Amino acid sequence: MPARRLVRADVQELWWRIAIVSVVVLVAAVVTIRRRNARQAPTQPRGSVPSQLDRSDFSAPQTPWLVVAFTSSTCATCGDVLRKASVLASKEVAVQEAEYSRDRALHDRYHIDAVPALVIADSLGVVRFGHLGPLSATDLWAAMARCRDPQLPVTECAAPTTESPTAPTNESPHSS
Repeated sequence: MPARRLVRADVQELWWRIAIVSVVVLVAAVVTIRRRNARQAPTQPRGSVPSQLDRSDFSAPQTPWLVVAFTSSTCATCGDVLRKASVLASKEVAVQEAEYSRDRALHDRYHIDAVPALVIADSLGVVRFGHLGPLSATDLWAAMARCRDPQLPVTECAAPTTESPTAPTNESPHSS
């Protein structure tokens, strides 16, 4: 009789183990199926630059060209973009920083949702070049030269520049 109880106990323990393993496999299968069927979040836009500026919103509206660097104090790369843009300042080119906490109205008006954002606008406020993210000095100066070249059609001004060695950060100015 004791041998039968031992066999019965072993069989009962085996059934419990099979049941536990079955439950674990079932849970894993359900989780896998739910992950496969889960809807992915839609792709979000990465930000954009305005296509038109009201020159009276910015300093020196009488200059033929305006370079605006939309920045934020919380942005790690904004200072670098502003320094590169500042070199372009001359009698013909006004350069202005629109820092988020100080110039929030400009960020809101022009729907700036990622920084650094840099635009080059002509005397009418038409944005001839726009860029989001870090920008090399060479690319910025080349864009300004294309915009100011009277021999190039206006559409050539916004020709794509070569890729910067660093990827755009598209930092939100609203992170403070």
